[in-house]
Amino acid sequence: MSYQHKSLAEGRWRELSFIEQMANIGSEIERALNWKAKHNDVYCQQAFERSLELIDLTLGSVKGFARLKELARLREAIVDYFLGTNEFKFSEESLKKYFLNFIYAARKNH
Repeated sequence: MSYQHKSLAEGRWRELSFIEQMANIGSEIERALNWKAKHNDVYCQQAFERSLELIDLTLGSVKGFARLKELARLREAIVDYFLGTNEFKFSEESLKKYFLNFIYAARKNH
C-alpha cells in the first residue's frame, strides 16, 4: 500500500495520543469539506483519502473496544457522506462540530 503520510505510517502515528490522532483526522476532513464547498472534486477526494488513511492507521493502533467501535462507525459514516447516500444524515456542520473538540483538546495539551 502506498501511504500519503509515510512517516506516520512508519510508526510515528502510534506516538501521538488518541486526541492528537483524531485532531489530525479532523484537519483532513476540514480540508475535504473546504474543497467540496469550492467544487474542487480532485482536491476534495485527495483530502478524503488522506483522512481514511489516518483513520485506518488509528484503527490499527487503538486500544479498547469502545474506541475501535467509534472509529469503525466514523469511517463508515465519512465514506457514506462523501461517496454514498449520506444515510447517517451528516452535514458539513455536524462533521466540523464532531472534530472541533478534538482539535481544541489537542491544542490545549501543547
